[in-house]
Amino acid sequence: MSKAKIFGMVHVQALPGTPKHENSLSKIYQKALAEAQVYYDNGLAGIIIENMHDIPYKNRSVGPEITTTMTVVARDLRNKFPEWTIGIQVLAGANKEALAIAHSCDLDFIRAEGFVYGHLADEGYIDADAGELLRFRKMIGADQVKVYCDIKKKHAAHTLTNDLGIDEIAKAAKFFLADGLIITGSATGEEASVDELNILTRLNLDLPILIGSGISAENVSIYASEADYLIVGSSFKKDSFWANDIDEERVKQFMDIVKGL
Repeated sequence: MSKAKIFGMVHVQALPGTPKHENSLSKIYQKALAEAQVYYDNGLAGIIIENMHDIPYKNRSVGPEITTTMTVVARDLRNKFPEWTIGIQVLAGANKEALAIAHSCDLDFIRAEGFVYGHLADEGYIDADAGELLRFRKMIGADQVKVYCDIKKKHAAHTLTNDLGIDEIAKAAKFFLADGLIITGSATGEEASVDELNILTRLNLDLPILIGSGISAENVSIYASEADYLIVGSSFKKDSFWANDIDEERVKQFMDIVKGL
């Protein structure tokens, strides 16, 4: 039986100043709204906004042009869907910026990478920021914005923490006041470990567990009975490739499967 709610990814088109930027701001905003509408019409529980097209990413550093543009996207989406669950991630590891945007636009949560323990990502070494981030949240009065954090995040090497099981990292994230835990596969579109999911559910940490990559129509039944939220991106795109446009028929078919579980 399924208990999981589905979040769809809105991969905002490449933003000003990034190497792949080519669309006008109005087209960027319109596309984000159109994608969100597809998800809304098909009964998803919510969305996560992410600047995934801004490759290559900078390490915990984005300029005001990124923050302000993502703020406009977030505000447009909140105005259009006032009661819907909306989260945001600003790549790479720009957790403070994401939190500020979420607070100013009445979003519900951020997805934070590098919350506890350090890891070596393709952007470089990302150190833990839980202490700094949650103090910033308190300072700006954003306690209502939840922080869902990745543990053993995709696109990263975890040699430094190989002596720690995912259970120990999860316990540390709870101790450092995370509001939810996200587990992923090794890369975008790669399946998360079912064994790791089972470990987290057995811990009974009283935190929501999210699956952050690799969910598809073929495997959704495996994860939906244990995880609280499934974040779906690639599987909703044409040819299951994250950078392609949304394929509404794939969204419909996926949600039909979820409703039938």
